[in-house]
Amino acid sequence: MPDNTLQINQALTLTDQLIACLDDAERQLSSARNWGFLDVLGGGLITDLIKHSKLQNAKNSMEHVNYIMQQLQQVLGSISIPGDYRMQIGGFATFADFFFDSGIVDIYMTAKIMNSLNEVRKLKEKCYELKRRLNEL
Repeated sequence: MPDNTLQINQALTLTDQLIACLDDAERQLSSARNWGFLDVLGGGLITDLIKHSKLQNAKNSMEHVNYIMQQLQQVLGSISIPGDYRMQIGGFATFADFFFDSGIVDIYMTAKIMNSLNEVRKLKEKCYELKRRLNEL
């Protein structure tokens, strides 16, 4: 039994770390979304730079999320959790946002940011559910 308690405690610690990283990614994506709305309304190069800086920060957080999720999967073993989340914003979209700075590209980028934000929120909900289940064990 002590091994099971240790495993549960490790999983809870990793879940808390995961939630903290997802919170950061959510903040960064929310900020990028807001800058994206401004960009749609007629932002410019500065708006693009700030927006993409926020997106890079969110991407860094999500890379950390992937690392923690791999650790969590090892600790939990048989419990199925989502894995290998990737940002939904590609390199060409970033290139197009800077070099073909138009309303259509800005709307496309903002939609991609909003999709990523929704995915982060869904993943965070799953983490809270996992945490509840672990606390019940």
